[in-house]
Amino acid sequence: MIILKEEPPNAIDFVSLRKAIGWKNPELLFVERSIDSSLFWVSLYLDNELVGCGRVIGDNSMFFYIQDIIVHPKHQKLGLGSKIMQSINNYLTLNCPPGSTIGLFSAYGKEKFYEKFGFQSRTGETLGFGMCRFI
Repeated sequence: MIILKEEPPNAIDFVSLRKAIGWKNPELLFVERSIDSSLFWVSLYLDNELVGCGRVIGDNSMFFYIQDIIVHPKHQKLGLGSKIMQSINNYLTLNCPPGSTIGLFSAYGKEKFYEKFGFQSRTGETLGFGMCRFI
């Protein structure tokens, strides 16, 4: 049975989950700092093994960003990503003041998943384009 906890995973499990989907990780110290600096976490466990997670980062006032929505490849297509997003959306509904912005960067091809939760692509001349820089 999958257990959802609204708390951060430990850094080693988080790094392992990120590796399982092909993401790179910085040194463990920086992973721990990032975990501790997050505003909200959702972690999914199966038999005490981390199989999914997601979090909210930001300034806790005007800007909130959904980050690291991850489900282990062995457990994808079972609705676990939706469970993570439902928990995150509940947190955001209760904690975001009027006028705040909630953002995310979708992995390529996953845009439809986030649209189910009210997110829209932000493209066009008047809206600008999402951009990022990787170090």
